[in-house]
Amino acid sequence: MGVNALKKICILYIFPAITAVLFFTFKGSFAGFAARTSLWLHNPVQTAQYVIGQKGTTAGADSSVLPRGDAVQSYANPFEDFDFSVYSASPAPAATPSFDTDCPIAELTYAPVLNDVTYRRQNCYIKNVTDYPRSEVETELLAPLDFKMEKNSDSPQILIMHTHATESYQNHSELYYDPAYACRDTDNSRNMVSVGKIIADRLNQLGYSTLHDTTLHDYPNYNGSYDRSKATVEKYLAEYPSIKVVLDVHRDAIERSDGTRIKPVVSINEKRYAQVMLISGADNGYLNMPNFKKNLRFASHFQNSMETLYPGFTRPILFDYRNYNQQLTTGSLLIEVGGHANTLEEAQNSALLIANSLAHTFDSLQQQ
Repeated sequence: MGVNALKKICILYIFPAITAVLFFTFKGSFAGFAARTSLWLHNPVQTAQYVIGQKGTTAGADSSVLPRGDAVQSYANPFEDFDFSVYSASPAPAATPSFDTDCPIAELTYAPVLNDVTYRRQNCYIKNVTDYPRSEVETELLAPLDFKMEKNSDSPQILIMHTHATESYQNHSELYYDPAYACRDTDNSRNMVSVGKIIADRLNQLGYSTLHDTTLHDYPNYNGSYDRSKATVEKYLAEYPSIKVVLDVHRDAIERSDGTRIKPVVSINEKRYAQVMLISGADNGYLNMPNFKKNLRFASHFQNSMETLYPGFTRPILFDYRNYNQQLTTGSLLIEVGGHANTLEEAQNSALLIANSLAHTFDSLQQQ
C-alpha cells in the first residue's frame, strides 16, 4: 500500500474513528471536549488504565465513577471533573447489612513517602502529578494568600457546599461491604450534607462566618452536577461578595482491582477519624484556571495546619490537572473526607478537625 493511500485511510477513517470513540466514551459537551482531549494527552497511561480497567473496578452501582486515591491497583479517572452518566438512585443501607466475605474492606492509614512526586514544606505534604517542575510548585507552598479573612464578621467569609452531596458511607463498622449499596443516599442525615453541616457549624462557633449550601447537585441526575454546583457558587458569590473560601466537601472511593475497598482511617487520642485529602487543580492550558497557584497556596496552609494539629490526619495534597470549579475564587478547594468504606461516624469525627484546622489556618495568618 502506498504512502498516499495510507494517509488517505488515516484522514478518512482512522482519525475520525478515534475522535468518535473519545467523544462518545467520555461523552459531554463540545465545550469540554478540548479539555478532555488535553487531559488524555497529559495522562495517556492513566487514561488507558481507566478505559481498560473499568470492568470490575467501579465503586458500587455507579459505573461512571472509578476509584480515586493512592491505593495500589486502583484506577484513577483522569476525567473525573466531567460527569459521564445519569444518576440512578441507590437503595438505602440495610439496617442489618448482609455481609459478603467476597467484598472485603481493608483499613489503611496513608503515610506520605517522600520522593520525586511527593514532597513537603514544614508539615505540608503534596503529591504533584502535573508537569509543573518541583521548584515551581515548592515556591507556592506556604506563600502569602491572595485574600484576608475577617473574624467575627457580619458578612459571610466561607461557603461549604457539595457537588456530590449524595455520596455516603458504610452504616456499620464490619470489614465487609454490601455490594448492592452504591454508597449514595438522598437522606441529608447520612450523606455529605451531614459532614458539611458539622464543618459549617463549628466554623461559625469559632468566629468565621460560614454558609452551608445543602443542594443535591447530583440528584436526580449525576450528569452535569459540576455545572449545577458552579451556578450555585456563582449565585452565592454574587449575593455575598465577602465570601473568600469555597470548600467542596466530598468523600473518596478507593477500590482495588480485586474488589477490596480501602478505608483510609487514623486513630488520634484513641478516637477513629477518616483521613482527608485536599485536591488543588492545576491548569493545563484548557481548564480556564488562571489563578490556580493561589488556590495551591491556600491548600498548603490548610494542610499544614491539619498536620500540625493532628499528625497523620491527612493524605498529601493532590495537585493534578483538574478543575472542580476552582476558577471561581482563589480560596477554592475540594476535600475528600475519607472514602466509601469509612463509616459516617468516622467522617463526622473528621469534620470537627477540618473546621478546627481551617480556623487555625486563618488565626495563624492574622498573627503574621
